[in-house]
Amino acid sequence: MRMLALALLILASGIAAAAPPNFIFILSDDVAQGDLGCYGQELIQTPRLDELAAQGTRYLQGYCGTTVCAPSRASFMTGLHAGHCPIRGNFEVPPEGQLPLPAETVTLGEVAKSAGYATGVFGKWGMGFFDTTGSPLKQGFDRFFGYNCQRHAHSYFPTYLYADDQPVALPGNNGRNVGETYAQDLIQEDMIHWLKANGKKPFFLFYAITLPHGRHEIDDFGIYKDKPWTDTQKAYAAQVTRVDSDVGELVDTLRELGVDRNTLIVFSGDNGSSFAPDSEIGKLFKQTRNGLRGFKRGMYEGALRQAALAWWPGTVPAGRVAEGPWAFWDLMPTFVEFSGVTPPEGYRTDGHSLVSFLEGGEAPDREYFYWELHESRNFGRAARWGDWKAVMPGLGKPIEIYDLAKDSGESKNLASERTDLVERAGAIFKESHERDPNWLLDGRSEEQVRVNNEAWKIKRQRDKEGWVPPGAISIEEMRKRR
Repeated sequence: MRMLALALLILASGIAAAAPPNFIFILSDDVAQGDLGCYGQELIQTPRLDELAAQGTRYLQGYCGTTVCAPSRASFMTGLHAGHCPIRGNFEVPPEGQLPLPAETVTLGEVAKSAGYATGVFGKWGMGFFDTTGSPLKQGFDRFFGYNCQRHAHSYFPTYLYADDQPVALPGNNGRNVGETYAQDLIQEDMIHWLKANGKKPFFLFYAITLPHGRHEIDDFGIYKDKPWTDTQKAYAAQVTRVDSDVGELVDTLRELGVDRNTLIVFSGDNGSSFAPDSEIGKLFKQTRNGLRGFKRGMYEGALRQAALAWWPGTVPAGRVAEGPWAFWDLMPTFVEFSGVTPPEGYRTDGHSLVSFLEGGEAPDREYFYWELHESRNFGRAARWGDWKAVMPGLGKPIEIYDLAKDSGESKNLASERTDLVERAGAIFKESHERDPNWLLDGRSEEQVRVNNEAWKIKRQRDKEGWVPPGAISIEEMRKRR
């Protein structure tokens, strides 16, 4: 009998060890390296994220998909860099939503779903409204709660959010200023509820936290209320600390469920520094660190390197600070490797698996990194191979060359001295860009500009009216239904 019991115990242990790991990607909108204590921030308190870094690995050269919201998260979701990704800029669509992911695009949600994972996304989506192919509910996710549209997400006190595709009215809000119902309270609540319901089985959680993106609104300045700062600075600090405490609650929930040692968390911002060094927020909090140049919507290192932490007790080394470079599009093949899933038909990726790197090895070798960004006033391209970095900072502007090993601040343009590297960069730019009618290399089309303007006009009118979608239900009814 004792031998039988021992055999059953060994078998059970083997089954538990073989259980596929969970994956949580936390994307904090606009948070920068310089906002977190573990990267040197002295004024904003982030004890739980600092703890995450101490118990895991902090990355100094983790690169975003590109340097603005929708295309950066789309790069993560598709495993494609910005020259291949179907979303390469913020493309606003009326009356609500952004340019949708195409039906044929294989997303990380679909890959996880095919592996038998429960899948949930909470916060801000921005990759297609519910009546399009880009709906989160059509891209592999079982549960969605939050803002579908990133224009809508500019308010932290909106008149409504979505539970899946069902609008939920938020009492006491008009969408124009601080109201009674703070959106992040509800998003965090729904995420924790979903996690508790699904945490005992394999799950993939994409937590796309809107904070600390503008507008800088919060219901309580908290520990910063008496600081000799502007209200905007107090709100920004409180937003970052709110991200910190909400991540802490998530980690505590994993421990309560007993699944913390079988869960990989990657925490990141969606771009590097969000503010110019001499701006109201950038100057006080010294958001740009290590002498890096540039900020959001640019192509220099200060815009591309984002806050990046990995935590997986017993697997990701504790207290490690890693210099090796990686990018958002690497997370798709990383999930494929550690989950053991065979991806669905149509799967492709520009990334390299980070499994060995996460476990303490070296960053994967690769030919190059590539970025592009299509914005009405901000078009740029960049590539990195080894320690060489090429930047084309705008339409028709010449390629610049920097040696990151000697000049991480990109202060000395070597293009005139290294024409061979300019030629190499041009070749990378050419082979990395797949032509797409939505993302032309000579600027946005008149039609795209017209559609974008129409979308913002509708947004402003709805804000003025305090608009709520027809058929919206109450928060109480939403809680009953979930």
